[in-house]
Amino acid sequence: MTTLLAGPGRRSDGKHAAPPPGRFRGLWNASPLTYITLVVALVLSVFPIYWMIAVATRTNDVVSDVPPPLLPGGNGAENVDRLFGNPDAYFAQGLLNSAIASGAVTISTVFFASLAGFAFAKLRFRGKNGLLLVIIATMMIPVQMGIIPLYMIMVELGWQNQLQAVIVPFLVTGFGVFMMRQYAEQAVPDELIEAARVDGCTTFGIYWRVVLPALRPAAGVLGLFTFMQTWNEFMWPLAVLNPDNPTVQLSINNLANAHFQDYTLMFAGTSVAVLPLLVVFIIFGRQIIGGIMEGAVKA
Repeated sequence: MTTLLAGPGRRSDGKHAAPPPGRFRGLWNASPLTYITLVVALVLSVFPIYWMIAVATRTNDVVSDVPPPLLPGGNGAENVDRLFGNPDAYFAQGLLNSAIASGAVTISTVFFASLAGFAFAKLRFRGKNGLLLVIIATMMIPVQMGIIPLYMIMVELGWQNQLQAVIVPFLVTGFGVFMMRQYAEQAVPDELIEAARVDGCTTFGIYWRVVLPALRPAAGVLGLFTFMQTWNEFMWPLAVLNPDNPTVQLSINNLANAHFQDYTLMFAGTSVAVLPLLVVFIIFGRQIIGGIMEGAVKA
C-alpha cells in the first residue's frame, strides 16, 4: 500500500519499484488503442480552443474559410487593442469585476463550507441531520427558479448594478458544505480532535489548526471549481448588472450583440477571458488531481 500511495512505479523512498503482478499490471502496460483514443480525445478537445486563438490573431475574412486557418496571423496585438478600446464592451472593467467577484466568492465558499462541513461531520448538536437535509434540498432546486425573488431582494437592498449583488448571494453553497462534510468524515480522525481538546484547544482552534490542514486537498478542488463557475456565470450578472458595469462574460456578450459581428474581436475577448482559467489550472492542476485521488484512496 505504501508503494502504491507513493506513485506509479515509485516507492516511498523515491526509488523505482517493479510493477505489481496480477490485476494491477494493466495500469503500467497500456495498449496502443488506449494511446490512440487519448490522442484523439485530446485533439478533439484542444482544437476548437486552438482554432479560436488562431482566428483571434487574424482578420474577419478568414472566419468562414474551408479548411479553417491552422496557423496564427499577425493581427493579434491589433485585435487586443481594439478589444480594450471598444466603447461598448467595457472589457477592462469586466475583467476586474470578474476577478474581484470570483476571488471573493471562492475564498468565502471555501471558508464557510469547510467550517460547516467540519461541524456536520465531527460536532454533535441538536437538529444536525435535519439541517443537513435542508442543505441537500437546496441543491435540488434549479438556480433559475430563484432569480426573480433574488432580484427583488437586490432591488429592496438597492444593490442593482453593484458588484456585491453578484458576490453576496453566492458566498456559500450547499454543494460545498456537503462536499466538505463528506471529506471531513474520512480525512479527520476523531482521535485527533479529542487529542486537541485535551490540549485545551477551542472548537475554532481545532478547525483552524487541525481540520483545515487535513481538508486542504478538498478545499483546493472546491476553490478551483467555485472560481471557474463564478468566472463563467452569465445569467445572474446579466439580470442584475448594467452594460456599463459588466463581468467579463457580459463584456463578450456585448461584443456579440453589436450591429456588426466582428468575430475576431469576439474570439480575442474569449481568448483573453480564458487565460486566467488556464493559469489557475496550470498552477493548481496537481492540487486538483491530488485531492481527487486522495479522496478516492480514502474511500
